[in-house]
Amino acid sequence: MALRAAATPRLVETGLLGLVEHPSMAPGSPYAIDRDGRPFVPAGDGGIVLGVGLGDGVFAHDADHVAPGVCLVHPDPAARLALTAQACLGNPAVVLGGAAAGAPGRVVGKRGEAGRVIVAFAPEVTARLLPGDRVRVAARGQGSRLAGMEAVRVLNLDPSLLAVLPVRVDDDQVAVRVHARLPARLCGNGVGRPAALWDVDVQIDPAGAAAHGGAGLRLGDLVALTDWDARWNHGYRRDAVTIGVVVHGASRVPGHGPGVVAILTGPGERLAADAGAGPDDNLAALLPRMAGTEANA
Repeated sequence: MALRAAATPRLVETGLLGLVEHPSMAPGSPYAIDRDGRPFVPAGDGGIVLGVGLGDGVFAHDADHVAPGVCLVHPDPAARLALTAQACLGNPAVVLGGAAAGAPGRVVGKRGEAGRVIVAFAPEVTARLLPGDRVRVAARGQGSRLAGMEAVRVLNLDPSLLAVLPVRVDDDQVAVRVHARLPARLCGNGVGRPAALWDVDVQIDPAGAAAHGGAGLRLGDLVALTDWDARWNHGYRRDAVTIGVVVHGASRVPGHGPGVVAILTGPGERLAADAGAGPDDNLAALLPRMAGTEANA
């Protein structure tokens, strides 16, 4: 049986405005420092990223925190936080002006660092975008509930994407097919931060990913964080489980790594994670199955 959202209360949709971000660096030095103390110039952290998409490996690019699309921000800090908190994975987006005006996309992630929303567009659309282009996001999903499954909280998830997730519902348990089960001790940047605003980075390299069943981990894959509670702020809770989507790639910076946005969280007896996801259990394949899909973003 597929996951289903509760019929009441009815969700509202809000129109949000985001501006395509320009990458930025801290003043004084172009360098970040990796976990072994070596300096490097980070590339791909924010802004418009070309040639990277859902389904690509999280370690496939020589980049830092690389996202499968463009990052949206807002110049007003309060509006920026509202944009990040209310946007949900799967929400439709449309470019409002410039060379790509009218092109559709989908929200595929969000990031911390004061708030960023990641939107995926078709490659030819991404190539026409410029920093500062305006994008409208039709935000809907925060406040979703599962019918008859109140112990499992839904967050950061468009109801139309919720309906096509690789899940089954057996009696009083939700079971989700995931690429890997990752223990709480691997979680780094994002710990203690609000789960509606921040992703949490998983501190793994290729060898560490393979050791925990995450070999071949891709952008857009579903993973489970075990002993992890994301109902409010990200943090450790024994026997809790959080299901999330991998929204950005790896990083060499200590405490950082592939980023995971929480979409389902609850006690382990109510929320089960089954490893063994296939190629179609990725946002690249799930987004086109959504009701009302306008484009394969």
